[in-house]
Amino acid sequence: MAPNDTARTTDEAGEDSVARRKAARYAVPVAVAGVAAATIGLVPALAASGDPDLPDITAQELIAKIAASDTEQLSGTVKISTDLGLPSLGGLAGGAAGGLAPGGGDGGSSASPEAKLMELASGTHTLRIAADGPDRQKLSILGEASEYSVIHNGDDVWAYDSGSDEVFHGKDAGAGAEREQRAPKELPATPKDLADEVLKAAGDTTSVTVDGTARIAGRDAYQLLVEPKQSGSTVDSVRIAVDAENGVPLKFTLLPSGGGKAVVDAGFTKVDFSRPAASTFDFTPPKGAKVTEADELNSREKGAPKHAEGLTGLEGPGPAGLAGEDGRGVNVIGEGWTAIAEITTSGGKGSTAAKPGDAPPEAQQFLDALGDRVEGDFGTGTVFKTRLVNALMTDGGKVYVGAVTQDALVKAANAAK
Repeated sequence: MAPNDTARTTDEAGEDSVARRKAARYAVPVAVAGVAAATIGLVPALAASGDPDLPDITAQELIAKIAASDTEQLSGTVKISTDLGLPSLGGLAGGAAGGLAPGGGDGGSSASPEAKLMELASGTHTLRIAADGPDRQKLSILGEASEYSVIHNGDDVWAYDSGSDEVFHGKDAGAGAEREQRAPKELPATPKDLADEVLKAAGDTTSVTVDGTARIAGRDAYQLLVEPKQSGSTVDSVRIAVDAENGVPLKFTLLPSGGGKAVVDAGFTKVDFSRPAASTFDFTPPKGAKVTEADELNSREKGAPKHAEGLTGLEGPGPAGLAGEDGRGVNVIGEGWTAIAEITTSGGKGSTAAKPGDAPPEAQQFLDALGDRVEGDFGTGTVFKTRLVNALMTDGGKVYVGAVTQDALVKAANAAK
């Protein structure tokens, strides 16, 4: 999506900035490694109980209502699932997450958000959330026989895994601080977080309209429909249900252009906008629980091997957020919903590093089973697909990735040869 909306006035841009700061006040500070965090999906948990009859409102007015929302207190339950269409790797996936994510693997902590919250990238989950202003938030993942919670209370960030009886403790360093001991990064786990990501990037490549009303978690809501104007994107549409009274997004649904059920569908099953009890954010490590401090994990991470050297800094939910150190090695092709990141890997031209086509026959057969071999003016390569993000890895050592179709990736690689 386009990074700027040229139709906005300077005053509106200022209002958006204020709105994002307000939203950050109650975004739960949790961490997750990799771009997959931004594609968390939520099961359609809320059946509408009859569409309410609400006064007419324009898309601009509804977006302004979201931006002006100053709600800082809430509690509720959110239903979460993800359907990216990824192959199941069983224990291999868990091992990869545990071994590569900070806090996972040998010597780490199962309570570390970087490791634990990767579970939200697949399957179905129920979350319980609470917020009271900028300094107190809580998010809990409810399991069948256990519970995992992240609590931000003042300067402290606690995470507790009741299944393993392990505790993680860090400090909220505050915006722009340079401490070693930091609170985990935020995870877009609520409809509000997800809606902010879409709306702040909507621009000339995007159509935004109001498409009816809905009843969500007992609340009247307007439906904001966001659609790409460009062809070639894997995104069909994004639908955001906005509370008619206070402007808080209650549900977020992302549908893929390939059809089928939603890739992302975030919705409250229950929500209350009154102030949660102060005791909600109290936490004391249970007696006998193993407690791991954030600075301990940071020290281990500094001494760990760099598994993705040359691809550092891959942050953000889409190609616009992909950038190597000082921007080197990454080129963004196109704009908006069909933007593609061209990444030159350590196996690029002039490098003696192994390239995908140089893999042993057994390894190459495994890679081919996960992707499709393609040919073009660029040479040959393998396309790895999900229902949202696709990637083309050429045998020449370049990677093209974006929320676009296979044909769009091949076209970009041919043009850039």
